[in-house]
Amino acid sequence: MQALLSTIVGLLVAAIAVALAARRLKLPYTVGLVLSGIVLAVSKVGSGQFLTHDFIFDVVLPPLLFEAAINIHWHELRRDLAPVLVLAIAGTVAAAAIVGGGLVLALGWPPRVALLFGTLIAATDPVAVIAMFKDNGVTGRLRLLVESESLLNDGVAAVLFTLVLAWAVAADGTEALPADEIVWLLVVIVLGGVMAGLVCAGAAIALAGRTADHLVESTLTTVAAYGSFLLAERLHGSGVLATVAAGLVIGNAGILARDEHSRLSRKGREFILALWDFIAFLANSIVFLLIGFAVAAIPFDRLGFGELAVVMALVLLSRAVTVYPLCFLFSGSARAIPRHDQHVLWWGGLRGALGLALALSLPPDLPYRAQILIATFAVVAFSAVVQGLTMPLLLARRDRQR
Repeated sequence: MQALLSTIVGLLVAAIAVALAARRLKLPYTVGLVLSGIVLAVSKVGSGQFLTHDFIFDVVLPPLLFEAAINIHWHELRRDLAPVLVLAIAGTVAAAAIVGGGLVLALGWPPRVALLFGTLIAATDPVAVIAMFKDNGVTGRLRLLVESESLLNDGVAAVLFTLVLAWAVAADGTEALPADEIVWLLVVIVLGGVMAGLVCAGAAIALAGRTADHLVESTLTTVAAYGSFLLAERLHGSGVLATVAAGLVIGNAGILARDEHSRLSRKGREFILALWDFIAFLANSIVFLLIGFAVAAIPFDRLGFGELAVVMALVLLSRAVTVYPLCFLFSGSARAIPRHDQHVLWWGGLRGALGLALALSLPPDLPYRAQILIATFAVVAFSAVVQGLTMPLLLARRDRQR
């Protein structure tokens, strides 16, 4: 226990130092965390041993997803719901197919393995995106589009990954699952996750209406965030969709609602927003430091730097092929997305915690598991460092073009 506490305290101290240095150097905070983690790992100060599927999925993801969801206004999301849904659903499916097909053609990966990697790497990371936007003061419609699409994209990618993994491990991987079984699995994952989120959020809001104690109200939101995730996973639904649904309901029915419509006290709403901002900061800091630790220990040469370059090119290409054509569908309409915002949607499609959690959850005996892990860490590292460092330049160029 002392070793665990010492590690956590050490990570938090490092996070504080990185936050102060990043602000002084005007660098994205997440980039500084990953680079610091790499430096510490190379210096033998620590390791990424705590970066496991269970840690990311059960400890880190719920608060990060919940904090992002409670800050999204439904009336703003409703205006852009069509492009958000198209990008999150059609875009995620298309990106997974492009990456999977590219790996089969370019590197000769087996189709089931290539598609598995394509689905897990299609999950853009709202954590990294939101942190980056906060660092650069991005607000308005662009922030809503990127954050909303990233949150829903995560849910879609998690559902697709579960379906593809079920097919990949069935028998010898060559037998297709029956259509009725696929439909039932999809219904359980999606509806089970959404219903778990709605039930937990409804219960939290109802109980919050019986008290004006801001500490009780904030505790109820914490229970809803983690409870919805755990309940959905217990019911074989999507924990990601459950937490996002719970966050949207609690955010719009309680935290962001007007005084006369909210079931939460004014003090409670202010305290809850500050509390979740703090929790997200802690979770964000720890996970990106651990990513840096783990990246330093990954033997990237085992896959080959040429193959890694192909993988990263396919990931960037898949994002571009989905963003620009899908945004074109709305050109000329009231929901049209300016070209300079499309560039941000493309380059801002960072990868992070969810993709790593899905990769780490793969069965130990799955063929190409090692290659998938190496490729995932490589894409996440490139995304966090290279894309993260260059995003402020792209945002500055966007501001000049507006």
